[in-house]
Amino acid sequence: MDLESGRPRHEQISDWLREQIDDGAYGTDEKLPSEKEIGERFDVSRVTVRRALQTLENEDYIYRRQGLGSFVKEQRAAQGLVRLTDFAQDMAQAGLEARSVVEHHAPETPPPDVTVHLNTDEQKVMRLDRLRLGDDRPVAFDRTWLPMFYAQLLEGHNLEHETIYQILETEYDIPILRGSYRITAANADPAIADVLGVDEGTALLLIERLSLTEGEKRVYYQRRYYRSDRVAYEMELARDPSRRDTGTHGMPLHDFEPVFETDADADT
Repeated sequence: MDLESGRPRHEQISDWLREQIDDGAYGTDEKLPSEKEIGERFDVSRVTVRRALQTLENEDYIYRRQGLGSFVKEQRAAQGLVRLTDFAQDMAQAGLEARSVVEHHAPETPPPDVTVHLNTDEQKVMRLDRLRLGDDRPVAFDRTWLPMFYAQLLEGHNLEHETIYQILETEYDIPILRGSYRITAANADPAIADVLGVDEGTALLLIERLSLTEGEKRVYYQRRYYRSDRVAYEMELARDPSRRDTGTHGMPLHDFEPVFETDADADT
């Protein structure tokens, strides 16, 4: 595998290692290649390799032992294959061309609930509103709040074609390592209805997302309003028959991802 340009190298290496594990190249408790071997394989620094391994450790794919190396963790499937993705990645997965229209980008005094989510006492945060398009059709409306430290890193970037993930990870080596989601329903208020091209009061799918980087630092809090006629979330559950405690802990989540309506779907 050769690394592509335009994508963080550590992300590509973690993807490759994850695929190797999923394909059975390395079994439970089997040691992965050393940091030195992986670095030589992809011609990257050990810092980059450690970032890739940290991602897999955060996903519970591997565990590390100081002085010994990295090992495949038991019960990988039970941990789930749900990954943090940005809008561009979701669109690419669906075969749609992603584009955004910036509707608002300015500092503001954060509402109380945003202050709580960002865990900040800053007097001002940056609010970024974007209409998200798939093949030039309105799919979602994002309202994102960022602490000013991270917001200033976006200055000078084309936010209609670049995502926050891309900018922070590629340009500043700031990875989004963890996030929390809350999915509810919401009715479109007049402003959101207008930008999404739906009637006021239309039922929307609301996803609230908090994204964090190293050291549990909060990068942004976001509310994304999806047109419910153009996106649905599907989940896949994987039961491990070798375990007898699934009744206690529930059936583990194997995959959970958005499915988007395409132009071909709309024509049928």
